[in-house]
Amino acid sequence: MDDQESTLEPMTLRVGDAIQERRIDKYLHGRFSNYSRVMIQNIIRAGAVTVNGKPVRPSFRLSPNDTIDLTLPELPSREILPEDIPLDILHEDDDIIVVNKQADLIVHPARGYTHGTLVNALAHHCEQLSEGSDPARPGIVHRLDRNTTGVIVVAKNDTAQWKIATQFEYRKVEKQYLAVVHGTPELHGDRINAPLGVHPRIRERYSVRPETGKEAVTIYEVLEPFRGFSLIVLRPQTGRTHQIRVHMSYIKHPIVADDMYGGKLVYPWQLADAEAVPEEPVIKRCALHAWKLKFTHPSTEQPVEFEAPMPADMQHLLDLLRQYRRN
Repeated sequence: MDDQESTLEPMTLRVGDAIQERRIDKYLHGRFSNYSRVMIQNIIRAGAVTVNGKPVRPSFRLSPNDTIDLTLPELPSREILPEDIPLDILHEDDDIIVVNKQADLIVHPARGYTHGTLVNALAHHCEQLSEGSDPARPGIVHRLDRNTTGVIVVAKNDTAQWKIATQFEYRKVEKQYLAVVHGTPELHGDRINAPLGVHPRIRERYSVRPETGKEAVTIYEVLEPFRGFSLIVLRPQTGRTHQIRVHMSYIKHPIVADDMYGGKLVYPWQLADAEAVPEEPVIKRCALHAWKLKFTHPSTEQPVEFEAPMPADMQHLLDLLRQYRRN
């Protein structure tokens, strides 16, 4: 039997002599790697897996000659459907396409989101994208959060993907972000070195975890201070999930409107120090923008740099700050 086959038919596996004390969820994930480990664990908890005729937990440890009976559900389709979603293309050649990503756009399909992503838009626009290691993420070399705007590079072939991904891995890519944060940091510029990991209680969030987190370093500089706010440029030296957002929250200067990490919505009447009136917030999403991206082109081997202009909502926020909140 092909280990990667998806089936609704029951199957039986016999554990080999070399398997000693291996967790069953890890063992099955190794045999059926198209299924995520979380999926495997849920299948076990649902009772679709037994060992020697008895239901087990995902943490159950196998012994040689154990008999595993299981039924795997059919995998959901991973076909990428092309969708005519507008793209702001900053550059395109035979190897790469550089896009100024708009807000409220997920980069690639993930749980609960199979349509309306940047990958769906790219599948419509491009004749070819790199295959990469995940069929759900063709062309994707790096990611931006759903509501982060700005520069993202996508690979059109596997050679380009490998060369650019290697630059990210070895920290050869220069990234600059712009953000509007609450308050003004005491230091005009600084290096934040605070390891990050999954939040201990809230799965969707990340937090500073000094003992167990992965290295995370962000350099920031205040570009323009205002009363109660600042425009800053950030240069992340590592690429952890939510890194900039968590680091700015960690130093008590969360990004405006980033409600997940302590940022607040701001309203025109607040910035003008006027009486409260019913108004829409100045910006409805995290005020973070991937401003510049510099790397070595995969074919020419020359340095290239791309810049995405300030998005309209962040520009509107800055205009009001300059009007009402200059120091």
